[in-house]
Amino acid sequence: MSDCLFCKIVEGKIPSKKVYEDEHTFAFEDINPQAPTHVLIVPKRHVVDLKEAKPEDAELIGYCQLVAAKIARQRNIENGYRTVYNVGPGAGQTVFHLHLHLLGGRPLSWPPG
Repeated sequence: MSDCLFCKIVEGKIPSKKVYEDEHTFAFEDINPQAPTHVLIVPKRHVVDLKEAKPEDAELIGYCQLVAAKIARQRNIENGYRTVYNVGPGAGQTVFHLHLHLLGGRPLSWPPG
């Protein structure tokens, strides 16, 4: 999608602090981190959010979770981290390209928000 911020980051048109990339995903540091580790894992294929996702997106959505686990291992935060998909403005979604937040490196309270 030509006007999507995250599509432009994936394409290298907007700079980011890349953490990980493979054929399906691109991960980068959040510009407003809420924890010592706050990485966004973005599918390279544009999907608006979970409510707009189709059954054929299920594997990609799950794959983002596996990428988050890989990054958590690399950052040595396996003792406690959180993965979050925000869906819609009421949940804090501001960029409408599906993205998984990986947060860790500090105690995370419950309930969130």
